Amino acid sequence: MVPETPPLPLLTPFKMGKYNLSHRIVLAPLTRQRSYDNVPQPHAALYYSQRATKGGLLIAEATDVSKTAQGFLHTPGIWTKEQVEAWKPIVDAVNAKGGLQPDGQAPVSSTDKPISFQLEGMEFTPPRRLRTDEIPQIVDDFRIAARNAIEAGFHGVEIHGGLGYLIDQFMKDQVNDRTDQYGGSLENRCRFSLEIVEAIVNEIGSDKVGIRLSPHVNYMESGDSDPEALGLYMVKSLNKYNIAYCHMVEPRMKIGAENTKFSESLLPMRKAFNNTFIVAGGYDREEGNKAIEENRGDLVAYGRLFLANPDLPKRFELDAPLNEYNRETFYTHDPVVGYTDYPFLEETI
Repeated sequence: MVPETPPLPLLTPFKMGKYNLSHRIVLAPLTRQRSYDNVPQPHAALYYSQRATKGGLLIAEATDVSKTAQGFLHTPGIWTKEQVEAWKPIVDAVNAKGGLQPDGQAPVSSTDKPISFQLEGMEFTPPRRLRTDEIPQIVDDFRIAARNAIEAGFHGVEIHGGLGYLIDQFMKDQVNDRTDQYGGSLENRCRFSLEIVEAIVNEIGSDKVGIRLSPHVNYMESGDSDPEALGLYMVKSLNKYNIAYCHMVEPRMKIGAENTKFSESLLPMRKAFNNTFIVAGGYDREEGNKAIEENRGDLVAYGRLFLANPDLPKRFELDAPLNEYNRETFYTHDPVVGYTDYPFLEETI
């Protein structure tokens, strides 16, 4: 008798709330710039369906919740009926397999401090500090977007609370210099994010809500003086809403693309959060399996590797070679190049 080889930890099933996942490899949300005029395009259906597996969890790209929420050119929105209808065939395709503000307005933020960071030669417009009386409308934009996502057929929504986006700007003390009830103390800085969580939970139900956080990451000059305290405060506060999952980015991502030795600094947050905990940040096959084995996360999100390998779970199962990703095509607007043209395993043999 030859003993059976135990399954890879990444390929073991997991129950996330009411959802039965067949494996623990998650497609991370990757900013794409291929939705012309903020309307998702048919080529997105191919992109996501290529990466779909029976019982697999895919997190779609960062999606604008309103006309004023745009951070990059050609990103998808979900605030109009046309956008909702355009998302439906994309969601259906997955289910079938188991500069940029309107009218020249300044982008809104927790501050009016400009950012010195540039992307591919682009200069970012200095932000406008949101007035206190404007914040409820922003919260409502998120609520309506969540409702629209469910109407479009999504099983749930992930609130993007990391990587320098608006919610992250409110939470981080190196950005937020407000003096009202949304600034100053840790509780005040997290108030905006938790109001959004509460509004969305009340709209679509806690079992359909996740959130992405990056307390340790100083992306787009959004850093915090005490990231562990911030992360712990957020996960403990999120427990009150019983949301489906918390998706947290590894501290090592703050130094860029270079991988470093794993830090255990996410463990306090992992232990404090009651429900599913997803980790992300430059994982490979070996490190992902180790994270599951050591109970540092329930699921592991992959970005660059999943982008370049649409059949990533199969490749991990077979320990097959991986396609190399091409950074130069990450943010192009082409509907094919660097998007749906990465080969499957059988095409490379």
